[in-house]
Amino acid sequence: MNSGPMEMKEQLPIRIVSRVVRGFGRGSKDLGIPTANVSREEGVYSCSSSGGFDALPTGIYWGFARICDDGDVSVDGVLGRVHKAAISVGFNPTYNNKQKTVEPHLIAEYGHPQRHASSTKETLFQDFYDRQIVLSLVGYLRPELPFEGLEKLTAAIKKDIEDAERHAKGTDATTLGEREWVASSSVI
Repeated sequence: MNSGPMEMKEQLPIRIVSRVVRGFGRGSKDLGIPTANVSREEGVYSCSSSGGFDALPTGIYWGFARICDDGDVSVDGVLGRVHKAAISVGFNPTYNNKQKTVEPHLIAEYGHPQRHASSTKETLFQDFYDRQIVLSLVGYLRPELPFEGLEKLTAAIKKDIEDAERHAKGTDATTLGEREWVASSSVI
């Protein structure tokens, strides 16, 4: 498992069950890298501390995500499936956010028609607003950082996506166990 600072190692993996809500729209519009923003109010978190959403440690992570199908038929095979994910937890310092957000970018499998559909050639799925999301932050990639301009931010996120995908291919017990948990109906 790829871990960052020592304090992160003790908290990972972090499991989240929440609802997808509208964000600022910058992932899709400004960056061409859409995210499924996690609700601050409706989540359940496995963090060791009791601070809930605000206690989630900031940084960029890799892991797995599943958007629940709620009985709907998924036209593009996205709903109900486990996807690799690059996940930002924090304040988006390039934008100077005042409120912490959790923003996973779901990565389509190779060969999926939406794999390179965004303006920056990253995965572009349908909107998932109001659907339940099951998310596991398995490993730490890097701290959140401010960037000078959107080009540098986009380049860093694209690298995070590559790194997330590479780590999520792991066959260690933690990676396989978290992928299985995200696929299941188990509670935190």
